[in-house]
Amino acid sequence: MHSILLRVVVAGLVVACLASIGIMAQGNPEAAKVQNPVAATPESIAAGKPIYTRYCAVCHGITAEGGSGSDISPPAPNLIDAVWKRGSTDGEIFDVIKNGIQPDLNMEPFGDRIKDPDLWNVVNYVRSLAKKN
Repeated sequence: MHSILLRVVVAGLVVACLASIGIMAQGNPEAAKVQNPVAATPESIAAGKPIYTRYCAVCHGITAEGGSGSDISPPAPNLIDAVWKRGSTDGEIFDVIKNGIQPDLNMEPFGDRIKDPDLWNVVNYVRSLAKKN
């Protein structure tokens, strides 16, 4: 009896863990529906680079390979690898840049400092860095 109960509990924990990983990997389903209105042209990518350098490179690094973090903040993620915990669509990336990551704001929101078209240029620039690798 105890063996069956233990198996049921363990199986339930495994299912719960897998479900939470799946939810985390999905990012933001609503933001995922948002299409990038700015074409990833050389001009857009070039316009995104100085904005990225000014606002993003401090944490994510000039090459977007991630930051080291500190006593008070976790390391900033690598933006050119295949792992995107908050979602990997243009809309999800835009949403994270614009609104930050709640509730801890380990990624602060930039929507009050950077206009939407420029945020899309940053999305295009980051995408261009990832394509080089």
